[in-house]
Amino acid sequence: MRLRDLIVNNRFFKSIYRTGYPDTARKRVMVVINSLALHLHPVRVPKRAVRVTYTWGLGGLSIFMFVILTITGVFLMFYYVPSVREAYWSVVSLDTSVMMGQFMRNMHRWAAHMMVLMVLLHMTRVFYTGSYKPPRDFNWVIGIVLLVLTMLLSFTGYLLPWDQLAYWAITVGAEMGGSAPFVGKQVNIALLGGFEIGQATLIRWYTLHVIFLPLLLIVVVSMHFWRVRKDGNISTPIYPAEAAPEEVRRRLQGSAPANDEMA
Repeated sequence: MRLRDLIVNNRFFKSIYRTGYPDTARKRVMVVINSLALHLHPVRVPKRAVRVTYTWGLGGLSIFMFVILTITGVFLMFYYVPSVREAYWSVVSLDTSVMMGQFMRNMHRWAAHMMVLMVLLHMTRVFYTGSYKPPRDFNWVIGIVLLVLTMLLSFTGYLLPWDQLAYWAITVGAEMGGSAPFVGKQVNIALLGGFEIGQATLIRWYTLHVIFLPLLLIVVVSMHFWRVRKDGNISTPIYPAEAAPEEVRRRLQGSAPANDEMA
């Protein structure tokens, strides 16, 4: 008891936990309210919505893949040289001369593949369970933006080894951008950094991959989490009482079965 008092009754502990040690119901509630991680979740959610077999944790797995990509990507940046002459050979050196370099690169590669797959499966689950319906319809639009950003991150990373696959992928991508109506020529020049593939092209795609797109993804993901928090409970559509199916109308009137109680 004296040890606990020594730990909790000091200025450092109280600067982190302003309400003190959570030894009462009110203090435990305040811990949840004042916690960034815990406060991201809605106050009340249906029990069925927190089952593993309902969401499969696909949204969380997508973010977990992004965390792995960030950690391994920072490691790869120590050895990768964004130069037309040196990019390919820096990747070869990473695979052959750096301790655990090939392992980290493969982790980065497979995490990128898995992130694309997890985001696609997450959106499929959201559509299948009707979680895109009001009041979460705008969050579905944010999810589409996140899917596009995920694809762009994967594509820009695919180009960085600067081998034949990367060269022709840039060629195809720039031609697709150049076919846009009215602004096609400007888009093509913006993607290439000029009129032909060269050093400026590699620098632009490298900057997009390691700075611009990750920061934009973090901002949009934060907005996505915030909308989940503000749009009510997790993953289940909310029907107006007059437009709800009979079973849902009974639940709204308070006759829901026990397994649909709010957690």
